[in-house]
Amino acid sequence: MGNCCSDGGSGRAAIGATAAYPTIDGPNDAVQLFLSARGCHGLFSQIESDPLLVIYVRGRDGAVQEVGRTEVVLNSFNPTWITKHTMAFQFEVVQTLIFRVYDVDTPFHNVEVKMLKLDEQQFLGEATCALSQIVTKSSRSLTLDLVPGTEAADSDPFLVISKIVENGIPIPICKSEVIKNDPRLAWKSVFLNIQQVGSKDSPLVIECFNFNSNGKHDLVGKVQKSLVDLERLHSSGQGENLFYPTSSGNNYQNKILKSQLFVDTFNESIQCSFLDYLAEGFELNFMVAIDFTASNGNPRLPDSLHYIDPSGHPNAYQRAVLEVGEVLQFYDTDRRFPAWGFGARPIDGPVSHCFNLNGSSNYCEVEGIQGIMMAYMSALLNVSLAGPTLFGPVITNAALLASQSLANSWHKEGKGVRRHV
Repeated sequence: MGNCCSDGGSGRAAIGATAAYPTIDGPNDAVQLFLSARGCHGLFSQIESDPLLVIYVRGRDGAVQEVGRTEVVLNSFNPTWITKHTMAFQFEVVQTLIFRVYDVDTPFHNVEVKMLKLDEQQFLGEATCALSQIVTKSSRSLTLDLVPGTEAADSDPFLVISKIVENGIPIPICKSEVIKNDPRLAWKSVFLNIQQVGSKDSPLVIECFNFNSNGKHDLVGKVQKSLVDLERLHSSGQGENLFYPTSSGNNYQNKILKSQLFVDTFNESIQCSFLDYLAEGFELNFMVAIDFTASNGNPRLPDSLHYIDPSGHPNAYQRAVLEVGEVLQFYDTDRRFPAWGFGARPIDGPVSHCFNLNGSSNYCEVEGIQGIMMAYMSALLNVSLAGPTLFGPVITNAALLASQSLANSWHKEGKGVRRHV
């Protein structure tokens, strides 16, 4: 039945004949002419490859670091790269090298090599060796088999912790840092407070994502645990398997992964808020010290910080006392405020770097904010601005009052005395 043909309608197939196949050097011309005469395209296509070689070093901890890239060789299945990379050879260390080959797509041919994003190129394969394998060859060259397949994706994971609200929707409340190309996956400690979580028994969703620069992060897996559960994991030293939600039709199920989440540290502490301190009886004691040095300017001139405006408009110091004092006065039940001046010379006296603003030689307190304002105006009329500016004596007196108040409060705490800070 030699050379007989059977017409199959959609094409022709030789029966009992010797088939002729295209060689590696080019297409089968007879087949090409036969198909072209009938308006058919050829059974082959020219394949182009534009390879790029990227060199990596694997450290002792398993982390992989890129150390160099070659140029892109256009239209070549057997490339010879020209770019050279120099490495320091360490005799006492096994220096593992990884060579990965990529096919660079045409739209990226004009992009500088170091700017190419490798995840946008086609991964062709990789080869691995130790640097010592190369240097021990007399030719300083080594032939390696390029292993094709899927490139091991760089892992840049981070965690997102969410609380579950009433409608079952997770609301993110905390996020860890991204760990770049490090197989040791140990994140820094994160801090949560009960106000964020709700309670120690409230369920939390901890999701692990792989970071992508385009913002579309890939979910690796997740767990759902409360703070109580996480504390138990820490105490037991055991890990919790992550799961990945999957669906088949209308059926939803969780695929249990081999990856585990461990809790290295778990600490619980009470951090009191300002309102907590107030509820326990603490008070604020408002203390005032006014600068009477000559650098403030002549009080009779409008550009002075002590200027006495005939219209009654408060000067800079008066505004400061009013704005701060009107807020703080409500946190001191007796509203008796220590008030001093410094850097002034009283009538017929030396310069004082801490004097009672009320003019008394026995006590420094005044009654309320208006008491401070009246004492300030009286002092301004009875002292001369001088100098220099020394804060030490005022700070010493303030610290002495604070220490006395603290000592008295601890001594009388059992009697219900309110504490000042």
